[in-house]
Amino acid sequence: RRASGSVTRRRVTPKFAGAHWQRWRNISVLLSEAISRFAEDLRRANASPHTLKNYGSDLAQFREYFERAGDPEVTEFDALALREWLGHLYQQKLAPASLRRKLASVRALFAFLHKQGLVRKNPAKLIRTPKAPQRLPRVPEESQTVGLIEAVATDRLERPMAKRDLLVFELLYGCGLRVSELVGLNLTDIDRQERWIRVRHGKGRKERQVPFGEKASQALEAYLSEPRKEGCDGEALLHNTHGQRLGDRSVRHLLKMYSIALSGDPTLHPHALRHAFATHLLRSGADLRAIQELLGHAQLSTTQKYTQVSLADLMTVYDKAHRKA
Repeated sequence: RRASGSVTRRRVTPKFAGAHWQRWRNISVLLSEAISRFAEDLRRANASPHTLKNYGSDLAQFREYFERAGDPEVTEFDALALREWLGHLYQQKLAPASLRRKLASVRALFAFLHKQGLVRKNPAKLIRTPKAPQRLPRVPEESQTVGLIEAVATDRLERPMAKRDLLVFELLYGCGLRVSELVGLNLTDIDRQERWIRVRHGKGRKERQVPFGEKASQALEAYLSEPRKEGCDGEALLHNTHGQRLGDRSVRHLLKMYSIALSGDPTLHPHALRHAFATHLLRSGADLRAIQELLGHAQLSTTQKYTQVSLADLMTVYDKAHRKA
């Protein structure tokens, strides 16, 4: 490092010996080309748009950092070069979650290159993952959540697509969907008679079946009873005012607008309703395995954070109510 604290960039040449190094060097590709090949492989593997977007953004920044001295070959990278790049990210004071995601993107890139025989080994495997603080998700109270949705149902704000807005709330809270899963729903994914939803846009492009209740069913029927705009997206369940598929950014704006107007809370976001769905089910005695299936978590440990939320709530109640607390 320089005295100013900035990272001194350098090009690192792998110390391979003799003909062995020459063999690897002859098949080396430029970093920009390697990233393009990796992106194409993800598309062929049917990776979700969310995954493609995040990998694309992270690897574009990675490439920009190392391209200041020209487009390097992938065989020039070793652990020291990646630690230099990671130090640059630390200087930008990024959140640990952002650091972890960017490092995961680079690991995935070099794992792909190693599998393709374009690098001798994955140098990113030697980099320690930055620790993330253990934070419990913020979960709105059940009465607060239900009260907000009931207020949305009254159409107090006289919104042009009030029935669609109510359905958004009912599906996010009533089914625990991710926002990407919600906006990816098609009309053919809904079994209106049996009240099941086929969720196809979860992480890893996995499918799962999620039931929906009476309130969501009523909101769905009310929304579908309205005439659809001519020329609108015929597959999508949810549309914007132009007849196009509703986007995740619009959903975030929608929730924030309603929450500020009806409850004065500017912090509500779609994932908070997913947290509320899981936590409120657990408080009511639902089995943790069942919640795992409903949320689409690959590992039970991911779902177990909601037990910690419930225990934290229990301790808060105890501290307030018990005379000996």
